[in-house]
Amino acid sequence: MAIPPTNDILADQLKVGQAMLKINADVIGVQEVDEKLERSGKISQVRLLAEAMKAEDWAFAPSVIGTPGLKWRALGKTDVSIVTDKNSHTDDGAELVGGYGIGIASKIPVKHWDRIDLGRSVIGMPLIIPAEGKNGEQSVKPIYVADEPRVALAATLENGWTVINTHLSFVPILNLFQLRKIKRWAKELSKTYGTQVLIIGDLNLPKGIPAMASNWKSLVTQNTYPSWGAKIQFDYILSDTLKADQFEALDTVITGISDHLPIQVRIR
Repeated sequence: MAIPPTNDILADQLKVGQAMLKINADVIGVQEVDEKLERSGKISQVRLLAEAMKAEDWAFAPSVIGTPGLKWRALGKTDVSIVTDKNSHTDDGAELVGGYGIGIASKIPVKHWDRIDLGRSVIGMPLIIPAEGKNGEQSVKPIYVADEPRVALAATLENGWTVINTHLSFVPILNLFQLRKIKRWAKELSKTYGTQVLIIGDLNLPKGIPAMASNWKSLVTQNTYPSWGAKIQFDYILSDTLKADQFEALDTVITGISDHLPIQVRIR
């Protein structure tokens, strides 16, 4: 969604494509994306990202079916849990309907896609969301938000890396348990596929906490929210293998298509 918000879906899609060219990533993980929902033009937003960056491999993992804040439900047994270019046109006996969740697009060929469900909080919380101020300036407002089911999506690449993307709950303590579950899963995937692992995404945890009391290191230390005046870090790239001379954090590219700033790292 464009920041500041607009009512021009086609213009927003163009901004997404332009942003992908600026970021120029080999692999990108995104959160809070739509798959064939009316509010975003009934397109696959992850497919749009992939086409813009010329990535042949992409996948979308729905956390809910339907539109958050309006009408949604948890995934059922007949719903597709990982939507890719290979199954997005035919349902193969499963139900393909509009959803909301997370995604990965990769120029590096993907050998395996995996998904893990992380559950949700039964209670919501007041959150600060983008809003337009009195003079047309970007502002925020508090609203009560119910938590939705959370998931993690893993892409195992042919270059020896597995990238796990996620969007954790905003409910304190629960998000720590979800991250702990992902870290255990990361070790399992690493052992199964013989890969090194990155955990990326919106972890909804303040600066430093995701790496605390573990052998995971935050590769980027940078405030990411809100995008028009970032004051807190919610977004991370975590590794339990990389040394300081094996990577470098790249400068932020402000895209105008999110209320979060993107973070980037180059692995040498």
